[in-house]
Amino acid sequence: MVFGFFRKKEKEAPAPEQAPPPVAAPAAEPPAEPEPEKKGFLKKLTRAISKTRMILSRRVLGLVGLGQKIDDAILEKLEEAMIEADFGVETTDFLMQLVRKAWKASEIETTDQILPYLRKDLHRRLTHRGNAVHFAQTRPTVILVVGVNGAGKTTSVAKLAWWLRRQGKSVVLAAADTFRAAAVEQLRTWGQRIGCEVVTGADRADPASVAHRAAERVLELGSDVLLVDTAGRLHTQKNLMDELRKIYMACAAKRIAGAPHETILVLDATTGQNALNQAQMFKQAAEVTGLFLAKLDGTAKGGAVLTINEKVEVPVKFVGLGEKMEDVQLFDADQFVEALFDLEDLKGQEAS
Repeated sequence: MVFGFFRKKEKEAPAPEQAPPPVAAPAAEPPAEPEPEKKGFLKKLTRAISKTRMILSRRVLGLVGLGQKIDDAILEKLEEAMIEADFGVETTDFLMQLVRKAWKASEIETTDQILPYLRKDLHRRLTHRGNAVHFAQTRPTVILVVGVNGAGKTTSVAKLAWWLRRQGKSVVLAAADTFRAAAVEQLRTWGQRIGCEVVTGADRADPASVAHRAAERVLELGSDVLLVDTAGRLHTQKNLMDELRKIYMACAAKRIAGAPHETILVLDATTGQNALNQAQMFKQAAEVTGLFLAKLDGTAKGGAVLTINEKVEVPVKFVGLGEKMEDVQLFDADQFVEALFDLEDLKGQEAS
């Protein structure tokens, strides 16, 4: 969900990712069924944030749904209710600044205008940088996936590969996280299930060498997309930048114009302030073009969607709504805000 993302206490480090179960044979073709409709996305998203929506209904709707004249006392009560509803101090402060500014500018005057105003404002903020995936005009498109170990990066790479195959794209995977043997084996298994060739290297090999071979292979095959799983280590910004630059150069050496065309940062939606810190660090070290917000399921709070969008200025492009391979969707700001601020539905929850 969008709010209640930041915690006063940090969560424990996530458990290592588990490899998917082995299968007998690769899938030669992507699934034939059509891409899931937006209605399905909205249903999953609403279910993912339902806990916070119920809290929103009980604690906040009672204040904003009565149509009272806004004054300082009402806004103080609303701020307290948002914090009690686990919106988080930082996110609450940001939202209340928006509300107070609109009130003082006479854009809103009564409490029943607050949530509609926030819906409109948040939609604008979440879409003005663009959420679409950028594909190269001439194939192949190169997409780097970066992120710390434990954020769900390798699993998210597999989900992206599955999503690309659903779009009819042929995909080559580069297992360039060579410092984790388990990640390489995991990607091999995912590739077999999805029907993607996986290029690997020796244990602890130079990640750029794997990217170079993968770039060579994607050109040989004439595939549409090269998806590179990079090493998930946050050592220093300089080392991280140097390692990623070598991967950039490896792709450029194979004359793939404009590569990488996307650099997607995977963030764990449950890690609070750590996710914001990671986003800021990777933004400085690499040219991050989009976010994959992983683990946005029933235990997640998703405040990164708003806060990182504002502070790091990187748009959310994908969300992971569960642990299955198909639990991935393009981020849809319209439906995200709709799922959060469906006022009639919230009233129905309250009435029931």
